Amino acid sequence: MSKRYRCTLCTHVYDPAEGDPASGIPPGTAFEDIPADWMCPDCGATKADFEPIED
Repeated sequence: MSKRYRCTLCTHVYDPAEGDPASGIPPGTAFEDIPADWMCPDCGATKADFEPIED
């Protein structure tokens, strides 16, 4: 099971089970496998602005 990640700027959560279809990231894509230029769909923060969430 891949970890979920939260944006430190707007609290958007990236869930690998859901992916980010609007940005071309299919469900099942681990955060580590997202392209480096991906940005938060809510606020435009960079991938580096995300932190892992402890479930």
